[in-house]
Amino acid sequence: MIKINLTKRIWLAFVSLIVLVVLSIIIVYPISIRGTLTEETYRIIEGEQNRALYPILNELEPPPSNYDFIESRNEQRAVVPFLMWVDNGNLIVDDESARPPISVLTEMSESALNQTDDRGRYEVQYEGQTIFYSIAKGEFAGNQEGYHVAYMWDTYRDEMVNNLWERLLYLLLLTSGLSLLPAIWLKHYLRQPLAILGHHLEKIGNRNWREPLKWEGDEDFERLSGQFERMRQNLNSYDRAQKTFIQHASHELKTPIMVIKSYAQSVKDGVLPKENLNQTMDVITEEANRMERRVIDMLYYTKLDQMKDDNLNLTKFPFGQLAFQIEERFRYQRDDVTIVVEGAEVKIEADIEQFEVLLENLVENGLRYAQETLWIRAVNYTSSYDIIVENKGEPIDADLTKLFNPFYKGNKGKFGLGLAIVKQIADLHHGQAQVENTEQGVKFTITIPKEEVETKEPPKTRKKREKKEKPGEEQE
Repeated sequence: MIKINLTKRIWLAFVSLIVLVVLSIIIVYPISIRGTLTEETYRIIEGEQNRALYPILNELEPPPSNYDFIESRNEQRAVVPFLMWVDNGNLIVDDESARPPISVLTEMSESALNQTDDRGRYEVQYEGQTIFYSIAKGEFAGNQEGYHVAYMWDTYRDEMVNNLWERLLYLLLLTSGLSLLPAIWLKHYLRQPLAILGHHLEKIGNRNWREPLKWEGDEDFERLSGQFERMRQNLNSYDRAQKTFIQHASHELKTPIMVIKSYAQSVKDGVLPKENLNQTMDVITEEANRMERRVIDMLYYTKLDQMKDDNLNLTKFPFGQLAFQIEERFRYQRDDVTIVVEGAEVKIEADIEQFEVLLENLVENGLRYAQETLWIRAVNYTSSYDIIVENKGEPIDADLTKLFNPFYKGNKGKFGLGLAIVKQIADLHHGQAQVENTEQGVKFTITIPKEEVETKEPPKTRKKREKKEKPGEEQE
C-alpha cells in the first residue's frame, strides 16, 4: 500500500473528484446533447420555414440584440428553403440554386408524397453527412398544391456542439481552479490541529506529559483533544503511582537490608550484637524472611494489576472449605482470640486461589486489633455475596477512605500492601471492598456480584441492600 501524507491525500481527493466529473461529462454529455441539438436543428429549420410561409411573423417579433441578430443570420444562412410541386408527372423546383443533389431530392419528394400530416420532419444521409429537412404541405401562388421544403446540413449542428464544448471547457477550467481554493483551506484547517497533536504525542513519547492539551474550535477536534487529555492524565497518574510504588518499596526493603548488613558486619568483626551466635543469626534469618514476604507481596500485587484484563479461574465452592482452612492456620497465632466461621454452607463462585489470599490478608489484619472474637462470615443475597471479616476491638482512627491504598499504614499497620491486594482481588471479581467502624469494633465487607448480574454495574452498598433484601437461601 502506497503511503502518502495528509496534504497529498487532500489534493489527490480533489483532483480525483474533478477527473471523475470531467469523465462523466465526456461520456454522458454527447449522448444527452445529441437529441437536444437535433431538436434545436429542427426548430431552426421550421422557424425559417415559417418566416418564408408567413412573412408577417417577422414584423411581430421584437427587435433582436446584436448577439441574437448574428445568431439569426447564421441560422438563416444555414437553412436552405425551396418550393416543389408535381406538374403533369414532373417534379418542379422553384429555385434551382437551392436544389439539393438528385438522390437527396428524390428521397425528399418520396417523403413529401407519402406525408399525411401538414408538416413532417426527416433526415437523410449523403456522403457520410446528415441532412435534416422539414416538409410543409400547402397551397402556394396560383393555388398550386405543393410542398415547402427547408433543409440544413449537420455542419451547423457540429458548430453548435463545438461552441458548447468550448464554453464547457472554459467552465470546467474555472470550476477546477475555484475548487482548489477549498482544498487549500482544508489542508491548512486540518494541518494545524494535527501538527499540535503530533507535537504533544512526541513529548509523550519522550515521557514528558506535564503540558496539558486543550483545543477550542471544531467539535470533532475538541473531542479528540479531550480524549488525548484523558490519556495524558492517566499516563501522568500511572507514572506518579509507579514512582510512589518504587519509593515505598525501596523504603520498606531498606530497613531489613540495613539490619542484615549491620549484623553480618558485626559477626565478621567478631562482635555479637546478641548474647550468642545463634541468636544473632536468628535475627538475620527473621529479617531475611520479612524481606522475602514483602518481595512476594509486591510481586503478587503487580501480578494482580496485570491480570485486570485476563479471565479469572472461577470455580464454585462452599465458603466453609476455605474459611476453616484459614481459621486453622491462624488459630494459634492469638490464643486470646476466638475465630468464628459463619455461613460455611454458602456457595461462592470465585477464583479460589485469589480468595484464599484475600481472606488471609483480612484475617491477619483483623487479628492485630481483635479482642476476644473475630468473625469470618459469608452472607448470600439475591444478586451478590458478602464476605465479612469483623473483630471486637478498638475502632480504626486512620482515614478509612485511604485504607486500601498501597503502602498506607494505619495504627499498628505493617508494610501496607495487604489491604491493597484485597482491593485488587475484589476489583478483579467486579466487586467492592468496604471498611467501617462498628459499636464493637471494625468490619471489612467484600461484596461480589453473582454471575447473572451485569458485572459492569457497581454493586449496591451494604447498607442500602440490607434495607431492601433479606439473606436468601443457598443456591447450587
